[in-house]
Amino acid sequence: MPISLSRRRFVTLATGALATAALADGFLLEPGAVQVTRHDVPVPNLPPELEGFRIACITDVHLAGGMHHAARETLELLAREKPHLVALIGDICNHRADLEDLVSFARHARGTTATVATLGNWEHDAGIDRTTAEKAYGLAGAELLYNSTTRVRVGNATLAVVGIDDPVLGHPDVATAVRGLDGGETAVWVVHAPGYVDRVSPGGVPRPAAIISGHTHGGQVRLPFYTPYTPSGSGRFVAGWYRDTLAPLYVTRGIGTVGIPARLFCPPELPIFRLQRIDQVS
Repeated sequence: MPISLSRRRFVTLATGALATAALADGFLLEPGAVQVTRHDVPVPNLPPELEGFRIACITDVHLAGGMHHAARETLELLAREKPHLVALIGDICNHRADLEDLVSFARHARGTTATVATLGNWEHDAGIDRTTAEKAYGLAGAELLYNSTTRVRVGNATLAVVGIDDPVLGHPDVATAVRGLDGGETAVWVVHAPGYVDRVSPGGVPRPAAIISGHTHGGQVRLPFYTPYTPSGSGRFVAGWYRDTLAPLYVTRGIGTVGIPARLFCPPELPIFRLQRIDQVS
């Protein structure tokens, strides 16, 4: 005999099934499904040697008590992608006790040309100061940028990478970070929390080709067309490109999770940026 369901019963069962599926996706599937996203960054009069230069930005890994699945997946993807530069832009670990895992992760996450890092709010909260972080990243062959600029040389050309300290619990100083930077140089900025970008006066500093940030986790648990929560320091930013700041800003969804070990409609992300020459418009 066929089973007859009332409309209310059907809706109840369907809602329960959807909720179960969402929970399974959010807790079991999505947190480990790291997506590689690819982005061309147009740069006026980019030196030929930097054409096609690829930058991978990793943020919010949140190592705590070992290497989790998304972290291992990220390292596998990096080994496959082989970006020229890897930037580790904060919240790589949660506690001082996790520094050994941070070193291990950074050692395996190195770019083929260079690796840089900045601090995030979780490192600051853990008491991982500049000296400690410089030593840890140095062991991994990475350079900590603390309100400072490094130059990555490719042939006769250089890419300036500006690293700004975490704006939430650190001491960001963009004037110090860009000191000595030639306005004609090709530069990329990295800073953990994106809300700070709105506080930088466009006319006061040399304009970079792009700014790359994280911190927001993209909302981590999202609903269609709605992001219930982003952490303090996110400002108006959630994820993706923003073109109305002093330079194009990209906010990555990051790798790990905090609060609850779940992601919903917001998979972890490994963004890779490719520098692309365009002619200067006069």
